[in-house]
Formats: sequence, C-alpha cells, structure tokens
Amino acid sequence: MGGAVPGRRGVFRLPLAFGVTPLRLLYSVLVVALLPSALAGQGRRERSRDLGIPLEGTTGPLNAITDVPGVTVGHTTVIRGSGPLRVGEGPVRTGVTAVFPRGRGDLEPVFAGWFSLNGNGEMTGTAWLDDYALMLYPVTITNTNSVGVVRDAVIEWGRTRVPGVFNCCLPVVAETWDGDLSDIYGFHIRKEHVFAAFDSAKAGPVPEGNVGGGTGMQCLGFKGGIGTASRRLDPKLGAFTVGVLVQCNFGRRRQLRIAGVPVGQEIADLEPCYDTSRPLTREQAPMRCPGARPSAAQEHGSIIVVIATDAPLLPHQLRRVARRAALGIGRMGGIAGSASGDLFLAFSTTPTGSSDPGPVTAVRMLQDERIDPVYQATVEATEEAIVNALLAAQTMTGADDLKVPALPHDRLRTILKKYGRLTR
Repeated sequence: MGGAVPGRRGVFRLPLAFGVTPLRLLYSVLVVALLPSALAGQGRRERSRDLGIPLEGTTGPLNAITDVPGVTVGHTTVIRGSGPLRVGEGPVRTGVTAVFPRGRGDLEPVFAGWFSLNGNGEMTGTAWLDDYALMLYPVTITNTNSVGVVRDAVIEWGRTRVPGVFNCCLPVVAETWDGDLSDIYGFHIRKEHVFAAFDSAKAGPVPEGNVGGGTGMQCLGFKGGIGTASRRLDPKLGAFTVGVLVQCNFGRRRQLRIAGVPVGQEIADLEPCYDTSRPLTREQAPMRCPGARPSAAQEHGSIIVVIATDAPLLPHQLRRVARRAALGIGRMGGIAGSASGDLFLAFSTTPTGSSDPGPVTAVRMLQDERIDPVYQATVEATEEAIVNALLAAQTMTGADDLKVPALPHDRLRTILKKYGRLTR
C-alpha cells in the first residue's frame, strides 16, 4: 500500500455534483476555509520540456494522457487543517483522481490489462480484468484507506448509467499511501468527493502535482503527486498516441535520476523534516528541522501508472504494455522495494465490438511485430510523467508539521548543466 517517508484552515475544491445533497454541501462549506498554500500544484509550473530536460520521444500537443482522443481527467483535492495530528479531525492532505477512457458520456467498455511489479498495494477489479479484460468505469485513484468508499461511490454513480447487473460492480480503484502528511485514519474521503472528480473530468491540460489523489504524496525524497505525459508515434508507425498518468509516491532520495543524472545524490539536503518546536515522538525526533536526517534503510512508497492509447490492442497486448511502465520507473531510479505497491493499468480506446449484435464480432489488432514503438512510447511517457509530477509538486507541510520539500527547479537545472544534460 506504500507510504512515503514516515495543518485547521484549508480548502476543499468541490463543485456541485451528482450525489451531493444540500446538507452534505453545507457541511463541506462549514468545515473548510480558504488557505492560499492549499492551491499548491494547481497553477501550471515549469514542466520537463520547459526546463530543457533532454527526454526522448515526440510528445502530443498537451504532453498529457488527454492527448489520447476521448480521454478526460478530473480531480477533487481536499486540504484542511494544520498542526498536530488528531485522528478524525486532521490535518487532511488527500483527494481523488478519475480517468475516463472516453469521457463521461461514453461508457462503452474498453479493453484493458494490468500488471503488478510489486504488490504491496491495492487495485480493485483486477480479477475481472484477468478473465474478461473489459473496463467500463473510469479509473479512480485515491489514498490507501479510501479505496472502499471510492469503489462504493463509483458503483453508485454507475448504477443508472451502466446497463446490466453483471457489469455493475467491478470498477478499477487504485491507491497510494498519504498517511505521513494526512490524517489517513480519519477517513476523510466521501462519496461526494468522487462524484465531484467525475463532474470535473475534462479534456485538455491536466493539473499536476499536489492535486487529486496525489495531494499528500511523496516521491523519490521530494514532494510528489500527479504527473502526466504522452508520446505520438510517427505516421509510418501508425500515428498512434500513448498517454500516461502517474500517482507518484515511491522511492528514496539517493535513487532519483533525471535524464540519467544522479540528481538525488547531488541534492543531499532539503530532506523531509518536522518543522515544529513541539515535542516529537522518539521516531519523529531525529527528523526535526534542522537536524539529523531520516534513515534511508528501506524504500518507501508506491506508484500507480495509467496508460491510455488509441492503438488497436487486444487485452494480452495491453498486459504487455502495462509491464513496460516498470522500465520508465527504472529510468528514474526506482527499484520496486518490498514496501512499495507498483501497479499499472493499460487500456485502448478502440472499439471492442461489445455492442455489436449477433454472437460473433470482429475486432482490430495491431500486429505484434509493429508493437515495439508502443512499448517505447510507454517507457518514455512513464519516465516523463514522473518528472512532471516532481516539477509540478510544491512544498507541503502536513500532519504534525511534517514538511516535505519540492524539487528545486533552479538547482535541478544547475545539476543537469553540470553533467551536460540540458538542452537550453
């Protein structure tokens, strides 16, 4: 399930949505208030291409999963409170992210496949994918302890939208652990947060960093969260698009590599620390700011990777595509440690023939000898999505005043220039 390294005013962005009763909405308004720092990651920051990081491949126009025609993404971000952790009260740094393969208006099933690189995590609906390989709900991502309520909300939302009882109840919901920055045992995610993420789903640029399910996440020793990227294949290779979205919450600082450069070893300071003079527990005390650095004895964290493509791939091919996300994570320095949940899902937006009348249907399939460019695009886009998550995320202080620093853009540029790995 993957944690990362072991605030009362706030903001909760909740548009009025299906299932939000006036009483629930009033409750949300009463318990939260605006905090400027809560908007961390909401505005567009420099991305990998803006900084001149020499990553391979040709991106789509948005360099996002939404470059795949039909795909839409929505977030609900919940940020509330500060100071000591009080279970049930906060601080809260969490949320929900939803990815629709063909948008909210088209719930025709898509072919999908999944892969577990390391299974210390959860992704629901995988037994269904193994045997039937059809996905008709949006993919949702949240924190570890909210998988159940998010799953229930997806089923409630889909009950009147998806015909047939047989297909009603097996959505894909994935998680990573935000329990260091957030009151994860307070169970603050509710159904209305899921409905709000669905209602906000749209095409176009995808907010990254401290948003949605990625709000309270840490990645490779810095603040992590949501990131996305895409690759467009040459017309001679089919002109297909591959898009990736990650919820990045894995790895240790020393492992971090960007464009082959050991960035994590070059930035040995700026470690997560408890920014408070209050008494700390014996486990927390060595991490007081400034002071001793946290132990790096074990990798922490998890990563969820969602891969979308318009290439005509069948389920057995999509399972192979999902495996390739591991190679993109490896380029960043990840090793899939024993405490990590590294779970990947790939889907194709091409028709499955499910709605065709008659007992036999025809589907298209990319020939296996033509699939290597899709694999390469998946590796490249996964790597860049993780970089974009790190670049978009901003420093966050959460439960017990744990402060997790953002990856500093200026120092990253200096390091890449030192190694001759900067294009501008």
